[in-house]
Amino acid sequence: MGRSLKVAAAQVGAVHRTTSRAEVLDRLINLVTDAASQQVKLVVFPETTFTTFFPRYYITDDAELANYYELETAETGPVTQTVNVKAFFEKAKELGVDVQIGYGEDTGNGRYNTAVYVSGKTGDVLHKYRKVHLPGSTEPFDLDPNTTNQLEKRYFLPGNFGFQAFRATSLKDDCGGASPIVGQLICNDRRWAEGWRCYGLQGVEILCCGYNTTAYAPQLWGGDQNISREKAYADAMFHHKLVVQAHAYTNSMFCITSARAGTDDGRHPLIPGSMIVNPEGYIVAESKTENDELVIATIDLDDCKQGKERTFNLGKHRRPETYGRLVEEGGVKPPPER
Repeated sequence: MGRSLKVAAAQVGAVHRTTSRAEVLDRLINLVTDAASQQVKLVVFPETTFTTFFPRYYITDDAELANYYELETAETGPVTQTVNVKAFFEKAKELGVDVQIGYGEDTGNGRYNTAVYVSGKTGDVLHKYRKVHLPGSTEPFDLDPNTTNQLEKRYFLPGNFGFQAFRATSLKDDCGGASPIVGQLICNDRRWAEGWRCYGLQGVEILCCGYNTTAYAPQLWGGDQNISREKAYADAMFHHKLVVQAHAYTNSMFCITSARAGTDDGRHPLIPGSMIVNPEGYIVAESKTENDELVIATIDLDDCKQGKERTFNLGKHRRPETYGRLVEEGGVKPPPER
């Protein structure tokens, strides 16, 4: 293999509203420790990994809400140094494993749905990404605590870093002396083609994506209120795999997707579907449970070359002069009737 690298998606099972921070941290440390024992060099964790997926709840207690974020200011330092999660990053550095992990970020001036990529060699944050495509609404559509709301627009600001690729310099020696080119997305971002193409135009070889995707919430979705749990689960899994496999293929990159899975609080089911997809769009490894689980594969980054140099040679075949509408229009604008 030319530029081989052993990678893993770290799926995390149910995390309830009452699950303690200490318990979650222990589980995450166990996952990264297990990965290191199998010579994995990069582990990708889910969206908002350190807590339950709190945007499903309408939270009026400011103290409870604040507990779901990591405070990052000039005084506290980066997330790798914050008191609630520092032990996780210290363990990853001790083991020499690169990690990408999602969390709620509080800058003191704004809150974001964020993921960081951290070097296993130095413990430094190599890159930070903030979720761009926030789904849902600002106000709850139902105040019943058993209802799954989607209030990311209430609890987060849209990401303001764009889709900037970076070099995982910590993995240079593991990849034949050429640092992997990495991109990041979070959950709903994977459904939007624009971010993938931005990364494709930067030559990304590994796309890291953590997510929390509900498996059954008919009131939230609207439409068919009588949809069965089995049909809703199947649809959610189909669409998750569809967009990841299609966009990995059309941008000639590997994708590592990691789920927060299981049923939170006994009533909020999330799909699994953690997987590693190759540049041809094939799933090379995927989760088998809805629990904490490592999905591991050895990938060869040279496999990106066929697509990047032939089928999807962007510099050779794209016609950007015809794509103006993509940035000129923010929404649907049908042609006029004749």
